[in-house]
Amino acid sequence: MKKHAVDVRCAVIGVVFLAALSGGLGVAFADESPRSGPSVDFSHGDLKVSKNKRFLVHEDGKPFFYLADTAWELFHRLNRNEARKYLENRRQKGFTVIQAVVLAELNGLNIPNAYGDKPLMGNDPTRPNSKYFNHVDYIVSQAEKRGIYIGMLPTWGDKVTKAWGKGPVIFNKDNAVLYGRFLGKRYLKRPNIIWILGGDRVADGTEDIWRAMAVGIRQGGRGKHLMTYHPQGGRSSAQWFHEDAWLDFNMLQSGHSAFNLPNYEKVAADYNLKPVKPCLDGEPRYEDHPVNWKPTNGWFDDFDVRQAAWWAIFAGAFGHTYGCHDIWQMHTPGRKPISSARNNWYDALDLPGAHDMTHVRNLMESRPFLRRVPDQSLIVEGQAGGMAHVQATRGDGYIFVYIPTGNTIKVRLGAVSGRNLKAWWFNPRTGAARYIARYPNRSAWTFDPPNKPARGNDWILVLDDESRNFPPPGTVK
Repeated sequence: MKKHAVDVRCAVIGVVFLAALSGGLGVAFADESPRSGPSVDFSHGDLKVSKNKRFLVHEDGKPFFYLADTAWELFHRLNRNEARKYLENRRQKGFTVIQAVVLAELNGLNIPNAYGDKPLMGNDPTRPNSKYFNHVDYIVSQAEKRGIYIGMLPTWGDKVTKAWGKGPVIFNKDNAVLYGRFLGKRYLKRPNIIWILGGDRVADGTEDIWRAMAVGIRQGGRGKHLMTYHPQGGRSSAQWFHEDAWLDFNMLQSGHSAFNLPNYEKVAADYNLKPVKPCLDGEPRYEDHPVNWKPTNGWFDDFDVRQAAWWAIFAGAFGHTYGCHDIWQMHTPGRKPISSARNNWYDALDLPGAHDMTHVRNLMESRPFLRRVPDQSLIVEGQAGGMAHVQATRGDGYIFVYIPTGNTIKVRLGAVSGRNLKAWWFNPRTGAARYIARYPNRSAWTFDPPNKPARGNDWILVLDDESRNFPPPGTVK
């Protein structure tokens, strides 16, 4: 069980209600036992964009929350036993998507996978190696059994634009469409694929190659699966492809260059584009990653990944991607660490930030979210810059306000339905909810989070329409 400096975890089976020893507050302690059953029920049908163009839903209309982990080297570096171990851990935490690359970043064309197989014959995209793709198929099947989507990158970007990395550049318009067609056809009948083109690159001058690959995937896959583009740090897919019909949602990369990067600004920029498309941060600061790639600057920790997640989602993102520096590269003894990786992937599976993503999904799914919108006008007093930036959102009968450092805020009520609102403190470190009081749904009220303001003392204020009889925040049926 993970530990945090600012609170003591109480884990129980199920959700129980207690009276707090001080203040008489009702407390709902979260269950942090492993999630049971598949992470996603594929019987609800294929994914599509919601009617309001802000979210993803299944074919039958059931909302889908995109909660991804980053496993770029999954197909390339892990054997089948290791892949099962990794996927099962992520299923237990409720991740719904795993982002992984077919033609991997770390010299994935020339260094074979765990079974000695390279992906292409003679590095020719029109000559895929069936043995390599059988291994990819196996991992996709194991993810399917666990109710997990694979956010599949056909290639890392250095195979289209080298810039840095190993390359080599192997794609042009002609072979990109053939490779895309091969992939689309191969995974046509899989229910758990989301296509992610790109791979940490700008598309300047190579737009036609990426568009050709998208055309090929659409042809082979008959348009069954959603598609987006993963850009270089500080950029968004919208810069090149926003109006392309194949781009179903926008993905940005806020990146790893500094503490407190305001990814909410980039999400808001994509959110406000026309035509409207869903958007998310597909590569924010990774847990256990050196800040700006230099250990002397410090390391991102669980607070940093929580801050990035809540900022992005409350700014309008339809989901979020978590990453751990040790896991994306599947670092193990004997492998040269990339950018000062300091832990083995299997030892980093249960870092605090990964557990905290469970609470992200649980809170969002505990309230109806298909009509949720960002709304900074709710914050009357207490807004701050840098680390302490407060981000607010409201939905169908509720308000969420993320307070990164536990500072006092004043919130304008009257923006959602209900004569009275029930107020809660939701702890994003533990998933526990603490009842505060009932407030008339008018005027503005001051809320003072528990504990002293500090880095890592982050809280979410939840205000519910009392008449809706919502369960405690984070409680999912």
